[in-house]
Amino acid sequence: MLPLAEYIDAIGESILDRSCKLIMKLLLVEDSERLQRSLSTGLKKHGFAVDQAFDGEQALSYIAVNQYDAIILDLMLPKIDGLTVLSRLRSDGKDCHVLILSANDQTDDRVKGLDLGADDYLVKPFAFDELVSRLRALNRRRSGVKNPVIEIDGIKVDSVARQVLFDEKQISLTPHEYQLLEFLARRRGRVFSHDQLIDQLYDAGSYVTRNAVEAHVSALRKRLNSAGAPKLVQTRRGFGYLIE
Repeated sequence: MLPLAEYIDAIGESILDRSCKLIMKLLLVEDSERLQRSLSTGLKKHGFAVDQAFDGEQALSYIAVNQYDAIILDLMLPKIDGLTVLSRLRSDGKDCHVLILSANDQTDDRVKGLDLGADDYLVKPFAFDELVSRLRALNRRRSGVKNPVIEIDGIKVDSVARQVLFDEKQISLTPHEYQLLEFLARRRGRVFSHDQLIDQLYDAGSYVTRNAVEAHVSALRKRLNSAGAPKLVQTRRGFGYLIE
């Protein structure tokens, strides 16, 4: 098996060439700079929006002001350890998914983490593909949908294959266009403002304007229209966008 960093470099180009990505906003809490860099690079290439924290104190500060779909949490952290971070997270009523990463494979530690409210536990070293697969499963669980394919008005959004189909023909989308479509499709009927979409689809270090969101919506509509597909993304003037 290739080292994680080399594996991510090797698959990077093929991942970037795929037209569709998985949507999830993550907090990666890991004190190893090397592992942080490798995981963050790989996850972003898979279409995740990733914020990074290097210790438990920094992690809690991020969690206090941001909403995450999932937190990847190392246990052996400086300042505040991972189990304490998890305990505080749950005591504060935060219900985002938590996937623990740990070099310790002892059953007692796994039980303790799961009892404190973790949703999954992965022992180091691990296969990067397995991490991504587990995150996808958590995302489907959070959405309350076991079937990874969302179908609306004949348009199929496959979050595993990362494909969008209409009349069984693939619609080629850019990563941002796909992220927008899947995000709204999973939350059908809810209106999201420009700021909410920026917060949910991009990491904290990205500079994204309202104009960029409008451009992605416009481009997505044009691609769906060119494929003969129905117009899914609706505008609520003064409020934002939704898929009804």
